[in-house]
Amino acid sequence: MLRLVGILLTVLFAIATAILVWPQFFQLEATFPITQIIASRAALAVAFLVFALVAALLLFARPLRGFAASILIVSLIGAGSIGLIGAARGYGSDALPQKTDGAVRVLSWNTAGAAVSADTIAGVIADQQIDVVALPETSEEVGEQIAIMMRDAGRPMWVHHVNIHPDVPNGPQAWQTTILISADLGEYSVIDSSRDGSSNTGSVPSAVAMPVDGTGPTIVAVHAVAPRQDAMSQWRSDLEWVADQCPEGEFILAGDFNATLDHMASFGVNGGTMGRCVDAAASTDNGMVATWPADLPRLAGAPIDHIMSSPEWKATGTLVLEESGGSDHRAIVAQLERAGE
Repeated sequence: MLRLVGILLTVLFAIATAILVWPQFFQLEATFPITQIIASRAALAVAFLVFALVAALLLFARPLRGFAASILIVSLIGAGSIGLIGAARGYGSDALPQKTDGAVRVLSWNTAGAAVSADTIAGVIADQQIDVVALPETSEEVGEQIAIMMRDAGRPMWVHHVNIHPDVPNGPQAWQTTILISADLGEYSVIDSSRDGSSNTGSVPSAVAMPVDGTGPTIVAVHAVAPRQDAMSQWRSDLEWVADQCPEGEFILAGDFNATLDHMASFGVNGGTMGRCVDAAASTDNGMVATWPADLPRLAGAPIDHIMSSPEWKATGTLVLEESGGSDHRAIVAQLERAGE
């Protein structure tokens, strides 16, 4: 009887391991609580190693030896599989290539409201030679302060802003998203459906800015709701909306997606990560570097902030900044260049 119980538990553990290692195969990556458990691949790998350690200790108990050996093997396979997935996505590369004349550098940073000062953001923009900035949870006033600093530094930028509840004075800054775009890229305008919310993410706003003369990529500053248990439906709807923002044409998506590459498995088309857009970090060896929460080591948290581009552009380097500036998110920078150049 004990042997049958051990076999049953081993089979159940193996099934659970398979689901957590590759939930996409079972179409469970966007299902509570799988979504939350798989958010940090590193934490999951550590959990499997803990199971392996306990199983190894149980090998000394003769009646449990067969069961313990089975659990040990499954645990090591689970941890090893996660390690291989991580190696394919990249455990971290801190070097950006030299910026070329045709390159566009993009910065995405959820600033957690006023946690990050305008001076700090402007300093990063200047140091990293940024052309496009997506700032979820950042007020228009902060965006304007940054733009003034950049103008005074000889690198003017246009400010664009969306407030999902402009009628509410002093509302939470999570209701706001700000974009800054270098004047060198031309004039941009936020489309009406972003401003009035008729086509947008639901609880927190994204912003779609299009080039006025039709030349250049459309810029989408993304902010999807977090996948809390009571917000799972809205979270999936937000990700569907984001994926729809990368159809045919030139697009750059940047912001707080509140989703990892695993969560996005069903939203890509034609080899894309979200719609036709490809994740810059995963294609430049930074796919496993966490952007949230910033107080955990870089490989311990969840990579939920992303920069993506349509196939007309390719990422030649990314950088996840070590310092968060007071936010609970790390900033991510990507250098994009036209494909074929």
